[in-house]
Amino acid sequence: MTLIPFRFFPERPNFQIVGRRRFAYLFSGSAMIAALALTFLIGLNLGIDFRGGSLIETRFKSPPSISDLRNTVDNLGLGEVTIQEFGNPTDILIRIQRQPGAVEDQTKAIKTVTDALGQEVEIRRTEFIGPTVGQELKEAGAIAVLLSLIGIVAYIWFRFEWQFAVAGIAALVHDVIITIGLFAITGWEFNLATIAALLTIAGYSINDTVVVFDRVRENLRRFKQEPLPALLNRSVNDTLSRTVMTSLTTIIALFALAIFGGEVIRDFTYALIWGVVIGTYSSIFVASCFLLFFRDVRYMQPSVNKADISAANTE
Repeated sequence: MTLIPFRFFPERPNFQIVGRRRFAYLFSGSAMIAALALTFLIGLNLGIDFRGGSLIETRFKSPPSISDLRNTVDNLGLGEVTIQEFGNPTDILIRIQRQPGAVEDQTKAIKTVTDALGQEVEIRRTEFIGPTVGQELKEAGAIAVLLSLIGIVAYIWFRFEWQFAVAGIAALVHDVIITIGLFAITGWEFNLATIAALLTIAGYSINDTVVVFDRVRENLRRFKQEPLPALLNRSVNDTLSRTVMTSLTTIIALFALAIFGGEVIRDFTYALIWGVVIGTYSSIFVASCFLLFFRDVRYMQPSVNKADISAANTE
């Protein structure tokens, strides 16, 4: 039996993506400015990991109802509360935000929660995350994102050329800034899970970008006399079916996770869905088009005359 490969587009597409890049520049530039403005003006809804708070690890005799448990703790008036399973269905982790006041007020909040849970619930561990620890976690999260971006730049530089590395990091910074802006405008909790989402988005986005860059490099060798805008457009269209299909299948899985995964990871999943969408967009419209700023990308081909290249690249 012969297997027929499925293609999202029946025939090779020929969308004028690079030719309409100015619209992409306008959209991306406006979105990044808006995201930065919202982040500084509105701010992020920092979670307990960054603001500090109390942690209570409990064990129930039988798996409790998470929604009922959340309602019980929410009615105590202690502010933001996060409840999630911890290992077994009977092990529940409860986080409550840092209370105004000294350590005594945090201890009082923990006792209020434990009293509300009842005597039958085993309290296995209680901890208090102070503001100093929260600040350290902020710094560690920022360093993790920064180091991942540096590592990605080094990888692309080693595999391709420095022009590709700059274009790739521009697309990644674009994705990260716009995603942070989404958290600012929606008020979703920004915590350590969000840092993990940002790193996941960066990895997914650069994977798509590398596929496009691979085709660009291949076409640079095959079509040495073709104008650079037309060659980049050809490369993006060559990989468009694969890019769209990969993104759609990933989004389907993430929607299933958002619907059935529970409230604890819902914001994390929404962030990933948004990241897949914006990462796919940046791989198609931002990373490849950004290579046009480096006209000497074709000088990697020693057999091509520079004067011919300059004339071919004139729009």
